[in-house]
Amino acid sequence: MPKRFAVLLLLFISFLQLHAQDSSALEWQVSSVKSGNNHQLILKVTIKPGWQLYGPGQDISGTSSMELSFADSSIKAKTPFISESKSVKRNVSLFDNAPFDLYETAATFKVPLNINGTVPAHLLGTLTFFYGQHDEFYSGSYSFTAGLAGGISSGARIRIPSIDLKHPVSPCGDVGTEGKGLLSIFLLGLVGGFIALLTPCVFPLIPLTVSFFTKKAGNQRRGLAHALLYGFFIFLIYILLSVPFHLLDHTDPEVLNNISTNVWLNLSFFVIFVVFAISFFGYFEINLPGSVANSVNSKSGGSTIAGIFFMALTLAIVSFSCTGPILGTLLAGALSNNGGATQLSFGMGGFGLGLALPFAIFALFPGWLTSLPKSGGWLTSVKVVLGFLELAMAVKFLSNADLVQQWGLVKRETFIGFWVLIGLLLTLYLLGRIRFPHDGPVKKFGPVRIGFILLFAVATIYLTPGLTNTAGANLTLISGFPPPLCYSIYKNPVNCEKGVEPLRDYEQALARAKEEHKPLLIDFTGWACVNCRRMEENVWTENEVKMLMRDSFVVVSLYVDERKLLPATEQMVYTTKDHANKNIITVGDKWATFQSENFNSVQQPQYAIISPEEKSLTFTKGYTRKPAEFADWLNCGLKSFKRVGR
Repeated sequence: MPKRFAVLLLLFISFLQLHAQDSSALEWQVSSVKSGNNHQLILKVTIKPGWQLYGPGQDISGTSSMELSFADSSIKAKTPFISESKSVKRNVSLFDNAPFDLYETAATFKVPLNINGTVPAHLLGTLTFFYGQHDEFYSGSYSFTAGLAGGISSGARIRIPSIDLKHPVSPCGDVGTEGKGLLSIFLLGLVGGFIALLTPCVFPLIPLTVSFFTKKAGNQRRGLAHALLYGFFIFLIYILLSVPFHLLDHTDPEVLNNISTNVWLNLSFFVIFVVFAISFFGYFEINLPGSVANSVNSKSGGSTIAGIFFMALTLAIVSFSCTGPILGTLLAGALSNNGGATQLSFGMGGFGLGLALPFAIFALFPGWLTSLPKSGGWLTSVKVVLGFLELAMAVKFLSNADLVQQWGLVKRETFIGFWVLIGLLLTLYLLGRIRFPHDGPVKKFGPVRIGFILLFAVATIYLTPGLTNTAGANLTLISGFPPPLCYSIYKNPVNCEKGVEPLRDYEQALARAKEEHKPLLIDFTGWACVNCRRMEENVWTENEVKMLMRDSFVVVSLYVDERKLLPATEQMVYTTKDHANKNIITVGDKWATFQSENFNSVQQPQYAIISPEEKSLTFTKGYTRKPAEFADWLNCGLKSFKRVGR
């Protein structure tokens, strides 16, 4: 192995093992001093016996041995770091005995700061470094907050004690609706499981598996029990896949929402789904490592509970190339659905049940196996159709990233154009005009194939007006899924009707509410929130709702996924009501924390009505497709305001 590659590999592994080996090996303290108008950070480190810190200013295969970074780009660390401790020069065998300056007990470094702009009262930063012992080598990262003398604090408010959701002026709004929509998510998962059954990786296994249990068990009753247990274990395995997300959700309720709106994650999903689609088209196969499947399969068997469990696990593994994309769509969709782990568990449970039901049903009625269609070319066609649908989902994830960053790459018409092209190609494929590697000629058109040809042809025709700047471009059936009507390639889109133009800052909106003596309507929203767009396009524009919002309320929209950095003076480490420390660095961090701290939710959209004195006038309101229902809630809030405002 070339020497340079070996060093790069070592660095890569060390990054993956961040703090994994011994987080107490180094203990850092960061403070600051001021001399005139200049600020300096003081970095002190205590090193555990036997460990060594690689001193600053050294090159480790193109990577600096020690670096400081700050959330605000107007603040820089001047280099080189000033060391106030003595290092030792040692040859490190990991790097072909190259000499390095190492610190072995303790060290102090001074780092002058270059602050271009207003000096913040508190500076948020991250120190990255390398350390090790003997033949071990790791990377480390330490996040800190340092007070800067004479700095300015914005005094931004997060928690507002006067907002009391438990005792609003009027009990209208949503109460106890945390589980709202779980049934629909479960049913979507169930449909996904049924679709997965029709793939070449799963469908042929149904008669084989049922026959295996009925024959090996020795009697029908025992075979039935084993088949039912097998189906239960399939269901259980997919439920277990959602457990880690509950741990994340418990640690930080906003973390799943942050994941779903993360730009790089959405771009990753875009790439992954394109790769899945190409795989479905038959150009290559995506499989988990054979050693994993072989290891699990070796433990499977039909005579013990453990053996039956491993048989179910084997099915989940060997069918991954077909179920993975469907499951990925479900996972990504559930994460975007208000960021809750419970929704994900319901979706995964539905998927597992849809996959498991046929094994149990055909075990109950083995005679029905003869009615199953024979495996053949139709399975390949199903897989290709799923590939096209994966491409459509990939466009959605690319659009999410674009909306969050406001790049302007995937405007509404561009999005719809991709879908029209995919729909056209899909229709041509079903007509036999396009073939992929594993396809044979279409010899006859059965009723199912004709039905799907008509379905996708009609869908493509329906989408086509969305490319134009006409009234017909308002595709209400998919409202909220493509980018907003105003996010258009046209300079003056005719469908860009806004019921109201909200403010974007809470304190500014509150000041206006006091000045105009109106209640404040808070809209917690997100750039990548589908239901938020549906509300804005279909509910806000309805005449009664539009007039109420425009004339009787001060409206503020707070985007919880806004990635724009806050000014350095507004960045902080906030202690939540659950006594957890959270970095407030972006605008989205601020509004997401504001929502969870005051309104006990991380769901979007969420609407709240408060008085200029910051009192809750109603319970909050979530997504509703009925303008009349939303108008009733607004009127209730307005009556409550008039009652307390006398």
